[in-house]
Amino acid sequence: MLRNTAIKVIRHLGIVGECNIQYALNPESEQYYIIEVNARLSRSSALASKATGYPLAYVAAKLGLGIPLPQLKNSVTNSTTANFEPSLDYCVVKVPRWDLSKFLRVSTKIGSSMKSVGEVMAIGRSFEEAFQKALRMVDENCVGFDHTIKPVSEEELQTPTDKRIFVLASAFRAGYTVDQLYELTKIDRWFLHKMKNIADHERLLETYNQDESAHAS
Repeated sequence: MLRNTAIKVIRHLGIVGECNIQYALNPESEQYYIIEVNARLSRSSALASKATGYPLAYVAAKLGLGIPLPQLKNSVTNSTTANFEPSLDYCVVKVPRWDLSKFLRVSTKIGSSMKSVGEVMAIGRSFEEAFQKALRMVDENCVGFDHTIKPVSEEELQTPTDKRIFVLASAFRAGYTVDQLYELTKIDRWFLHKMKNIADHERLLETYNQDESAHAS
């Protein structure tokens, strides 16, 4: 639905080249709003290009010169043309970098205003793998979805902060269910189930460690 809407928007505006559209989608219905239309190569475009292997800047430049998509060869396949969308067999996760602790008198609460100072992109065969890689890239001292960084705080779960992801890890550790965390955070259950999977595997690995310690003693 959102993809079809994006195509209608760029055709209506007469955009040739690269464009990305940001939406606000109501998770309880199909109601949506268009937040912004970027008819340019933005920071998100560069990451999308890397994530898909599709050379957005190169293709946009050729389109600007008047060369149509069917005449441009796909540089990845070298057989199809550039008007074929890339099909991916991997998962890409993008995580913002906040660094709010470096600034004085800045609220750590996250809202609609832009506060990130950068972002990282991770690639993996599953969401869990790519998500863990991304968290480690954001902070080299972080081992991933770590429950030891922040304690459970229902206030912080309800009002997002730059460290809420680690509060979620603590909440799963404390026994919160996916449904409870959905009611507090309104984060889509799909993502919560994936995070719970990481937390469950952590507990599983700890049991093996305990077994080895028992045998050693």
